[in-house]
Amino acid sequence: MPKLFDIKFPGECKTLPEGFWSAVDVWIKKPHVVNKRLCGIKETESKDVGREALLFLLDDPELTPDVLSFITSTVSPAQTHEKENSWSSSVRTVIPKVNSYGTNLQKEVILKDFGRQLVTFLPFEEDSEGQVSLKRGNIYQFQLLHQDCEEWVLELHVLASDAWFSDGVAYPKLPWLSTDLLPKLVRWATECKTSEFKSTLSLLPVEKYSVMYQQLKEKYKAMVKIWPEVTDPEKFVYEDVAIATYLIVLWAEERAEKSLTAKQSFVDLGCGNGLLVHILANEGHPGKGIDVRKRKIWDMYGPQTLLEEKAITPSERFLFPGTDWLIGNHSDELTPWIPVIAARSSYSCRYFVLPCCFFDFYAKYQRRQCKKSQYKEYIDFITEVSQVSGFNTEEDCLRIPSTKRVCLVGKSRSYRLSDEAEAEQRRARYIQSHQTTSGATAHRSGIRNDKDTDGTLDSSWGAGFQPRDRVEAVRNCAALPRDFVDGVVLQVANVLLGMTGEDGGTSSTDWNQGGSLSVSEVAGLMEQETLQLLKKECGGLQTLLKNNHQVFRVEGGTVFIRDWRDRKSSRADTKRKPVAPGALKTRPCWFYDHHAQRCPLQAAHCAFAHGLEDLRASTRPLKKMRNDTF
Repeated sequence: MPKLFDIKFPGECKTLPEGFWSAVDVWIKKPHVVNKRLCGIKETESKDVGREALLFLLDDPELTPDVLSFITSTVSPAQTHEKENSWSSSVRTVIPKVNSYGTNLQKEVILKDFGRQLVTFLPFEEDSEGQVSLKRGNIYQFQLLHQDCEEWVLELHVLASDAWFSDGVAYPKLPWLSTDLLPKLVRWATECKTSEFKSTLSLLPVEKYSVMYQQLKEKYKAMVKIWPEVTDPEKFVYEDVAIATYLIVLWAEERAEKSLTAKQSFVDLGCGNGLLVHILANEGHPGKGIDVRKRKIWDMYGPQTLLEEKAITPSERFLFPGTDWLIGNHSDELTPWIPVIAARSSYSCRYFVLPCCFFDFYAKYQRRQCKKSQYKEYIDFITEVSQVSGFNTEEDCLRIPSTKRVCLVGKSRSYRLSDEAEAEQRRARYIQSHQTTSGATAHRSGIRNDKDTDGTLDSSWGAGFQPRDRVEAVRNCAALPRDFVDGVVLQVANVLLGMTGEDGGTSSTDWNQGGSLSVSEVAGLMEQETLQLLKKECGGLQTLLKNNHQVFRVEGGTVFIRDWRDRKSSRADTKRKPVAPGALKTRPCWFYDHHAQRCPLQAAHCAFAHGLEDLRASTRPLKKMRNDTF
């Protein structure tokens, strides 16, 4: 058998042989995780086949004797007969991100030989008329072998390496299979992890998603260049393009399923930068976005993109009976309320939610068990909210550049319209139980359409809910008192400078560079009151140290004194903008004022002022003040 390459597994690997098949399934079902030019695959159901069925399957003129021998070599009829169903077969269609094959489909027959721990891939091309042609030169196998009863080895076999065709998409290069894919299969087999969540895009036809995503990406890529927010444009633009793609394809499938012609309407609750609203509206879906705080980019979209600056409080005032879908895209404190608001808006209202930050109805979400990851536990909580609200709840995983990419979809109800009153009772009891748990003031029932003693409708079923502030609080340590920050900096620096070579410091014959401590060790130096104040800031102590990059260098959770003579160190952070000429010498040099040996640089070469006579007034233009700060 033509072995091309092999890799040995780490010693005492206890996940084999089961881990091998888990790894193979990742490559079969999710090739896009390693081949970034693929969007995904479409796979037929795997079928177990016995010896006779296998021979019938392989009875094809295209399969020459050498191909048959490659697939079935070293298998004796007796062995095959003993394990009648030791083979399985399936077919997958490879879906590229950018289609360069026209109407032709690139497919593979996948044969699993469980008896020999062997999987074979037989690629073929199918034209629009259903005619197929086998890519004989690209037939390959992976086989797991147990050598000397001790070592496990993973081998790559190729039928005809000299005839191998590669286009880097559906047909990868042979060296890539050897040096990239094979090591990943070994790692996956060793880890043998099972995901807590569904496969990516499990609710959609991947081929339609791929085509739509490429169209929208091309259409809205210009947004990256004109993005006025401080957030990373590439991440946020392409993430919202992917979410819009998902919804557009999901809604198209819904229209086809229900024989609808009109495009679905929507309301995006907590719409943030509004780009998702802009794309959906631009693609013909009527809708609007609501957020407590207007963003700079809103004015760039034009009048066709409807965005409202308004605080959303769960109540009768924020129901949307004429809307088809409610969207919660990283909607934070609104996330658990969205299934409830959708359920109470109308029987036909559906929802899509992409949870991010962990919120309960009235406060931060508190963990209830430790057997799951916090993220999985929160997804399960929102699923429970959805089910109690009366939705048949589906889970999916988006293809976005984020670690929080599991979405929940409520497309239909689990009860009849005539049972709405009973369903509302369940919702109200569930919400009320969480009011009590969180310590929020519990109103009598919170049941929609119940009447108070004065005969008015109870519109305060979200009482106790705290929407976010209209003005976003600065929590990056920049608003801390200057003397407080200076005190922390001086305390930490003195400890580092006081360290010797014996206790982790670096000995130096000229300028004292001090030692190093982990951030947790630095935290141990602080008083409890100081730590409590820092905990209120995003990033806490580490953010404060990084903000004072003139004094400290923080790498991999370890804190050092910055030596400005070191060119690598003096670059501080490659993501930082270079110091503007108007900012030079506008701040005192910390080392000149506090280091026993002063600054290691001469005044002419230091960006900071060496003494009052070296200090200059800043010539940089003042930052524009935001209107909402007045």
